[in-house]
Amino acid sequence: MKRRYLVLGDESARHPFRQSLPPHVTGGRSVACRPDVRGERKRFSLPRFSMQDWRDFLMAYCACFMAVSAFIW
Repeated sequence: MKRRYLVLGDESARHPFRQSLPPHVTGGRSVACRPDVRGERKRFSLPRFSMQDWRDFLMAYCACFMAVSAFIW
């Protein structure tokens, strides 16, 4: 005898666990309802860092390096 769930499953979901989830958990959209992203390449841009960001990073790195070196010494 097959176990029946109280929540209707989403047959378009590819995994049995996702099929058993209620629609409000999955956002009401299954994997098959999303637009096909296989043909599209998502473009992402790397964050732009200013010179001040690099100076702050280098200063913090050097301070930590000196602190660890002093602790080991």
